[in-house]
Parts: sequence; structure tokens; C-alpha cells
Amino acid sequence: MPAPIWWLMALPFVAGACLPLQAGINGQLAKQVSSVLAAALVSFAVGTLALLILVLVQREFPSFAALKGLTWWHWSGGLLGVMFIATAAFAGPKVGAVLFMALVIAGQLSMALTLDHFGWAGFREAPITAGKVGGLLLIVAGIWLIRRG
Repeated sequence: MPAPIWWLMALPFVAGACLPLQAGINGQLAKQVSSVLAAALVSFAVGTLALLILVLVQREFPSFAALKGLTWWHWSGGLLGVMFIATAAFAGPKVGAVLFMALVIAGQLSMALTLDHFGWAGFREAPITAGKVGGLLLIVAGIWLIRRG
């Protein structure tokens, strides 16, 4: 596989850096509105509005035929997003940004290993290796060290 261009590596890094900030903001939002679910709703409403504007500006709205052809699991991404946003708003402030994100990363890498290994959800098939498992175990060790404080 050719080396990705620098910005292709920078985008996921920046997106990842936004996650703890998003969790903190949504936690404060939940406190302000006295509801984790209402905070998630506000967060998604703002995100939906931003996406709607971008889609309209770019003129990339999907056709009815394209939407009609989707299967149940194509729609599940939004539900997974709701789970993450609500969990972040609830658990993030309680466990702290570092531990929350270490746990998120461990969960992400665990699922990523599975998705790559089986080639699920459109990812190219890439078998689990000892190095990948070792990297995940180092993250788990990091969680243990963070918890020890």
C-alpha cells in the first residue's frame, strides 16, 4: 500500500482530537439542560442543520431511489452516533477526559480489528496479527495505568 499523503493522516488525527472536546461540551450541555438525551438531541440537531446546509450548498442530496435501496444496517450509523454522544455526555464528565478517551480508543481498536479481519462494513480484509493485538494490549495496559492515577 502506498504511503498516504500527509493530510490523509492528519484528518483522522484532528477528528480524534475533537472527540474529547465534543464529550466535554456535550457533558456541560447535559448539565445545563438537565438531561443527557436532550443534550444529545441538541448536539444532533446542530450537526444535522450543518450537514443539511453543506449538502444543499454542494448539491449532493441523494435521490429517492438511492434512499429506497438502502438496507436496515445503512441506517444504523445514526443510532451508533446517538449511543456515542449520549455515552460521552453521561460518562465522560464522570470518569474524566483521559480515561474516557482511552476506553473509547480501546473499543474503537477492538472493533476495528474485527472489521478489518473479516472485511465487514466495506473495509478491506486485513487479518489480525500479533502486532495489532500487541498494540491493543498496550492500550489496555495504558487504561490500567491511567486508572491507577
